[in-house]
Amino acid sequence: QVQLVESGGGLVQPGGSLRLSCAASGSIFGIYPMGWYRQAPGKQREMVAVITSGGRSNYTESVKGRFTISRDNAKNTAYLQMNSLKPEDTAVYYCKLFVPPRDYWGQGTQVTVSS
Repeated sequence: QVQLVESGGGLVQPGGSLRLSCAASGSIFGIYPMGWYRQAPGKQREMVAVITSGGRSNYTESVKGRFTISRDNAKNTAYLQMNSLKPEDTAVYYCKLFVPPRDYWGQGTQVTVSS
């Protein structure tokens, strides 16, 4: 069983930065890809960024150049550095570990970008 716990969310002004963390229990974290997703009120959950076990990453277009996904397999932790935040980045952010045939999700952390 894997548990994922996100942290680092909060209220930030437009143009500000936050760094989200996703801490995983268990010993399989370093083997599988993981991702960050977000869900804004009234909208579907969307992929923000994904990273392979080897560190290759991919981003949704709207965050390219502003967000950076990373992982430290020795610490069983993944990160999402978010810079130049915009009000439209406001959402609950979730981390996900891709473990076929099932995936694991964290409980989410709220990010609010507002002046």
